[in-house]
Amino acid sequence: MPALTVTFTVPLAGESMSPHAFRLLEVVRDLVERGEGTVTIAPSGVPPAPLAAPAPLALPAGEPAETAAAAVPGALRISRASRTVTRGGAPLDLTRLEFDLLVFLAENPRRVFTRLQLLGSVWGYEHAVARTVDVHVRRLRAKVGDHVPLVTTVYGVGYRLADDARVELLPDD
Repeated sequence: MPALTVTFTVPLAGESMSPHAFRLLEVVRDLVERGEGTVTIAPSGVPPAPLAAPAPLALPAGEPAETAAAAVPGALRISRASRTVTRGGAPLDLTRLEFDLLVFLAENPRRVFTRLQLLGSVWGYEHAVARTVDVHVRRLRAKVGDHVPLVTTVYGVGYRLADDARVELLPDD
């Protein structure tokens, strides 16, 4: 199948991206998620290498899906209905905003959000200090465990759910 290769550079300095760059990244993300394209990333002047997709969560043979996340060390199970989070079967004591931040990132995997976008989407307002997000991310990481991949910092841009985060959003029953 013929393919078109496009190379572009997106500056990652500053608190936010231009609306045009953000829109372009959204379109690329949608194409990749639908399997209609691939993304390669490389520093300037270095030929790009294809990105490897994160390994899917392997279910142990014969184990029901609902207990699989609890069996994987560091796996988080999020119940929006009861507003609870467990890791390895043990409940985590999260504040309302920590829970909302975790759910928002889990609902939007592989998408990077600026601090201002998170303030607007999770907090519901943008007039707070943007560093408030940093504090909540730090506390969320500490409660989940520093050794458990959860939230990735995209330096100069914001935050996203880590590629290897083991998170299961339970259906709203």
